[in-house]
Amino acid sequence: MPKKEKEKTSEASALKEKLFMKRKNTGFEMSEAETAKADKFCEGYKSFLDTAKTEREACAEAVRLAEAAGFVPFDKGASYKPGDRVYSVNRGKAVILAIIGKKPVSGGVNIAAAHIDSPRIDLKQNPLYESEGLGYFKTHYYGGIKKYQWPTIPLALHGVIYKADGERVDVKLGEDENDPVLVITDILPHLADEQYKRPAPKLIKGEELNILIGSRPFRDDKASEAVKLGMMCILNEKYGITESDFISAELECVPAYKAKDVGFDRSMVGAYGQDDRVCAYTALSAVLAVKGTPDRTAVTVLTDKEEIGSEGCTGLKSSYMKYFLYDLAESFGVNGRTLLSNSKCLSADVNAAFDPTFADPFEKLNASFAGRGVVVTKYTGSRGKSGTSDASAEFVSEVRRMLDKDGVIWQTGELGKVDFGGGGTVAMYVANLDIDTIDVGVPVLSMHAPFEVTA
Repeated sequence: MPKKEKEKTSEASALKEKLFMKRKNTGFEMSEAETAKADKFCEGYKSFLDTAKTEREACAEAVRLAEAAGFVPFDKGASYKPGDRVYSVNRGKAVILAIIGKKPVSGGVNIAAAHIDSPRIDLKQNPLYESEGLGYFKTHYYGGIKKYQWPTIPLALHGVIYKADGERVDVKLGEDENDPVLVITDILPHLADEQYKRPAPKLIKGEELNILIGSRPFRDDKASEAVKLGMMCILNEKYGITESDFISAELECVPAYKAKDVGFDRSMVGAYGQDDRVCAYTALSAVLAVKGTPDRTAVTVLTDKEEIGSEGCTGLKSSYMKYFLYDLAESFGVNGRTLLSNSKCLSADVNAAFDPTFADPFEKLNASFAGRGVVVTKYTGSRGKSGTSDASAEFVSEVRRMLDKDGVIWQTGELGKVDFGGGGTVAMYVANLDIDTIDVGVPVLSMHAPFEVTA
């Protein structure tokens, strides 16, 4: 190559190095020691996934870990000092943890907010029935699922039942190695011609998500609904309930299998419920790992109902987080609105990892990738940015500098092409309180499936 061409090529390479954005990959950027540390961290994460498959279980496990780390229940009338660790539980389904910082709360607090509910199959209030010698539960699915993914996998039953006298009964069936499991059946391919003609969202209809629970009849030839009676006798013996107690129950069916390493190199985790427990566990671990007293008060929110729009009194559309922060401000003689306006939040929620097998819905230049670090999502929403908070350039700049300063491997991403849909997080509900908020989370493959994958 002529000398002048070599110089131009060298100049172009230098300018590219200086001017182009560098996309990082954890496989190349992380040392062996860092990788080993991450692998060790994931052992605790997998254990959390197995222990906390529902929002109630995640809340209870967070409280158990928090109390072991010195956190105590928040008392609205108490006075607090820097270094104090408190938590507040909302109806057993959401929890807020806080460490009081050195700086006055009038200057705001730092918030990490993640959700601990995941798509699943809920039992209806009158679920139990018998048909042609088989016992079933009627269900209503929760959150955005591909219904055809849920038949023919082993299911476990989790939840609570409140009996007629108010006594609470906890249910967890299908997780122990010796437990039976439940299942949703599907038609065999030999007889599925009519099913194949349905559009994909209706391959399995909502009213076909019936859970098979048994087939052995109560031994009395004269009894009608003998299988239903047989199932009810088992439930009465095990839990002391009658059929009417289903009315005051919250029972959820989730995949019965445990979290596993994925890949020959064990570089990924496969499990149910990683959206959003991959962020909830890290946010929880972060606040529990704080040593001493932080400069600004640190707050971690693990919330419920995100998968159905953050509705209800345990979702972040409600005021429970605002009320907690108001009460915290009041304990220091500070106006709650002042605290909120000066606070900052990382909405810890996942994004869709680019899937080479299904590349079409992604715009590759702005997609996030598994194994390339945490993803900063400036906006979510669908089509014309509907249903998003869209973080300001100022706050994105602050987060960007923070991540770079601390050597965090990160990337940006959006959830699919502009007109392909998209999803929501809790970010906009926090931002509605006049809190600067941005989504920072983990890219997920097979999001909302019964078995999701993260790097």
